[in-house]
Amino acid sequence: MIGAQQPSAPRCSRASCREIAVSAIHWRNPRIHSADRVKTWLACGEHVEYLRNYLASRDFPVEVTPVGESVDGLVG
Repeated sequence: MIGAQQPSAPRCSRASCREIAVSAIHWRNPRIHSADRVKTWLACGEHVEYLRNYLASRDFPVEVTPVGESVDGLVG
């Protein structure tokens, strides 16, 4: 189809990074989110540990999966 845009690849959530994401970082803030409310950030290979550590240092439950995989909930 002429003029149709192709879906873009998922991009890293780190500020100013435009690399393709390879990991999904699932997290929640247990002080304000129920166990079924999980947020997801995407990360390139360079930033996955940085973003995971940023969230974990705040005592948020965090789980890292490949992009496209989900989690049922996070304990914590």
